[in-house]
Amino acid sequence: MLDNLELQGLLNDLEFAGLWSESRQRQKKLSKRTIAQELRTKGVAQDIIDETISKIDDEDDYQMAFGLAEKKFRSCSNLDQEVIYRRISSLLARKGFNHSITARIMRELTGAN
Repeated sequence: MLDNLELQGLLNDLEFAGLWSESRQRQKKLSKRTIAQELRTKGVAQDIIDETISKIDDEDDYQMAFGLAEKKFRSCSNLDQEVIYRRISSLLARKGFNHSITARIMRELTGAN
């Protein structure tokens, strides 16, 4: 049964993973790490996840995180620095971005070294 579906092109985990990844990046602005976790949850094999995630450029991942943070920064820039950092780091953490990306982005947004 499954072999028949594969032959008909109706069952293709690699294609599914690629489409899922593109969709989650475009619509939800999720990190590579979160997309990989979602694919694992959906039962996609690790080699297919690795191949799919390898197609996401680190710089694209960073730019997506920066765009999210910049938008949040504009909406709360009048608040205390600690509140700004907490709100932006929380947003990025929910999207699956790690602390090192958050710290880099905050340095760029605030001009701190």
